[in-house]
Amino acid sequence: MLTRHYGAVMLSEGRAPQPVRDALDAWFGGDLTAFDGLEVRTGGTVFQRAVWRALRDIPAGETRTYGQLAAAIGAPKAVRAVGLANGANPVGVIVPCHRVIGANGALTGYAGGLERKRWLLGPRGGRSVALAGRRRRRRRQGRDHLGRGRRSAGLQL
Repeated sequence: MLTRHYGAVMLSEGRAPQPVRDALDAWFGGDLTAFDGLEVRTGGTVFQRAVWRALRDIPAGETRTYGQLAAAIGAPKAVRAVGLANGANPVGVIVPCHRVIGANGALTGYAGGLERKRWLLGPRGGRSVALAGRRRRRRRQGRDHLGRGRRSAGLQL
């Protein structure tokens, strides 16, 4: 991943910079905004960096769909490209790609695995109020999570 973003790299042993260590300690201590002040410099294309900036704009405790993220960067039809950029995020957790979910509210791919994503979204991440509200409205209207009419015993509800 490093080579893909930065070209040839030479790793050396050492500690992370103090602000990063402090932010990690605070985050694991429960401060979900601990990474907000960290400067992040990544490689990637202009489009990828726009997606990664938008990821950092998702408030702690909320999620967004890939479509919402695409709209947030002004490219509402680029949902798949947003998904690819999200998956190429080189600074997971600090750039919270785990806060992006499928249009139907389902957890979708995460490089660290869905169990880790579920853990990150647990008390730390929640679900977006807008998405939950949309699901409740659809249930009241007799629709499933995708907006289709529900069927019961072959009858349209």
